[in-house]
Amino acid sequence: MSNSDKPAPEEKNIQETEEHVPQPQADGGDATATEQSPVDESTSSPAEGDDSQSHEPSVTAETVAEEMDVELRPIREATEDEGELIAGSLDFEDDEYTSEEYEALIRGYEETLRELEEGEVVSGRVVHVTEDNITVDVGFKSEGIIPRHEFPEGEEIHVGDEVEVYLERMEDQDGVVVLSKKRADFMRVWNRIKDAYDNQEIVEGTLMRRIKGGIVVNLMGVDAFLPGSQIDLRQVPDMDSLIGQKMRFKVIKLNKKRRNIVISRRVVLEEEREQKKKEIISDLEVGQVREGYVKNITDFGAFIDLGGIDGLLHITDMSWGRMKHPSEIVSIGDKINVKILEFDRERERLSLGLKQLTPHPWENINEKYHEGQRVMGRVVSITDYGAFIEIEKGIEGLIHISEMSWTKKIHHPSQVVEMGDEVEAVILKIDAEEQKISLGLKQTEPDPWEVLEERYPVGSKVRGIVRNLTAFGAFIEIEEGIDGLVHISDMSWTRRIHHPSEVVHKGDEIDVVILGIDKDRRRVSLGIKQLIDDPWDELEQIYVVGKETQGKVVKLLEQGVVVELPDDVEGFVPISHLAKDDLEKPADTFKVDDELPLKVIDFDKRNKRIVLSVKAYFEDKEAAELEEYMMKYSQSEGETLGDVLGDATPVAGTPAEPEAEPTPEETPAEQHPEEPTPENASPEESDPAPAEEETAEPEAE
Repeated sequence: MSNSDKPAPEEKNIQETEEHVPQPQADGGDATATEQSPVDESTSSPAEGDDSQSHEPSVTAETVAEEMDVELRPIREATEDEGELIAGSLDFEDDEYTSEEYEALIRGYEETLRELEEGEVVSGRVVHVTEDNITVDVGFKSEGIIPRHEFPEGEEIHVGDEVEVYLERMEDQDGVVVLSKKRADFMRVWNRIKDAYDNQEIVEGTLMRRIKGGIVVNLMGVDAFLPGSQIDLRQVPDMDSLIGQKMRFKVIKLNKKRRNIVISRRVVLEEEREQKKKEIISDLEVGQVREGYVKNITDFGAFIDLGGIDGLLHITDMSWGRMKHPSEIVSIGDKINVKILEFDRERERLSLGLKQLTPHPWENINEKYHEGQRVMGRVVSITDYGAFIEIEKGIEGLIHISEMSWTKKIHHPSQVVEMGDEVEAVILKIDAEEQKISLGLKQTEPDPWEVLEERYPVGSKVRGIVRNLTAFGAFIEIEEGIDGLVHISDMSWTRRIHHPSEVVHKGDEIDVVILGIDKDRRRVSLGIKQLIDDPWDELEQIYVVGKETQGKVVKLLEQGVVVELPDDVEGFVPISHLAKDDLEKPADTFKVDDELPLKVIDFDKRNKRIVLSVKAYFEDKEAAELEEYMMKYSQSEGETLGDVLGDATPVAGTPAEPEAEPTPEETPAEQHPEEPTPENASPEESDPAPAEEETAEPEAE
């Protein structure tokens, strides 16, 4: 063979590395060229003394790998038979082989290799075991490596063990045979699982581990998927607690290509439940007490499984007491006894009761509670008119808003109590037929009005705070929750008060005198003017009839003007005594703060009234003084003193005839009616007041 016919060194060594096991050759031939130059039966071996290749440099797999920058794969250890065969075939020093002997050797080696086909289950022998992988020899030119997790969990694997594996591919890109233990197990039991699926048979399996959405089950040695919704008839709160248990299932889905097996335990339970349902329906009767477990909870009640048939336990039949949600009484999975209230056999509907297992709380209510008894309870409801108190489960009483405080005016019960508060109350009334109990909260404390007269005797002086002003007076808080009224007639001895704001303001802290206490009507009458003595005894000596004085106009009325006199007292000047003839309205000539010369013509101590006159003042005065007054308050030109004083005007220096007292027309009787008594003021709080002030008040304001 010439050098040009020899394969290149790189090709020779790549072939050698890919084949792993060297092929036998004739003495003096090229050991790496078996595939490039196969042995020809018609061609004899090279001559024994041919050394034409002896001067060529030596080429090995290592040198080629180094030049090509590739990594050599290790050659597996040959079996004992293979080792002897290969060793014998490579021992060229002792013997030379003829072509017939060489072919016999090749056939002997090939017989050691099994004829395998992809897609079949074959038997293999474990040759190596690591923590993650199992190496299996199936009689092919290379072993297969199977991940440890494909073997059943907990199974011990030893070298030399025989195992069945599935041959997926003869070799992968690395020239290694591809094996699978899982697929072998799957193929082995597939027919049995398919038969169970087709015939709807029940199979057993062991729950192995939890995965997303469900649990992996060992079914006849293969993995099957059990969805979480198919584990039980109701939701399973802790699936991990089921690991390791054996259960009965039905196969509900198969996919051989994807090796997907889906199983269900719920189907088995539903079939068993349906059978039990038929049995239990025939035995159910209204009034029976049955045991069941809470299957589901809604806002209006809970569904109870009685072992084959569900019944509704309505929220109103759970407790004699008040409750917001069924979860306050029961939880999913609870085992409870219930009473059958109604049963529709045709529609298979059950109404159940829980509270009916205990006596009605209103039975013998009068033996447990009585009027006047103090009880503890919890606030369970608040309305605009009161608060409901739960004394015990199923028994509630109402505390009306009027029974919450002796002294405070409560606008809403939330000012006193809140939901969930534990309160003490007194039973005021029990109506067993209507199942109603009236309770009182204020009755737990002494009534302060019973001892108020002892604490605040009439005539005593107290200090309080102005809480509110009305048109008829001011309310003064003398202690927490107890207010008294100061009527406007009791604010001043000498002034006519038209509104309390003329004397006091809201929030002022003032002294008052107790005038009267009505504990039945819960009213206290107070006075401000009573803080000082009545000055009218002294004023009677000062403002005698005929006394001359000065007054300042403080109010203009239709019938005259109100003037402020010295000593902080007010007087009234009728329109006919203003020394102005034909005067229709005082406001046409006079204004507030005008100073008028006056003479007292009437002093009424009983009605606390002083009547004065400008005309009477000028009766005995010089004409010049009257002229000055006329000029100051002139209304029209040409008005003379005679027009003002009339025939009664005396000649200067002569005594004047006494002025007659004002006639009823001049000081009409209706100017002194009694003011209307306010609803919350006692009758004695009213005081006479001039009609002029009452009728003219809107105009003045």
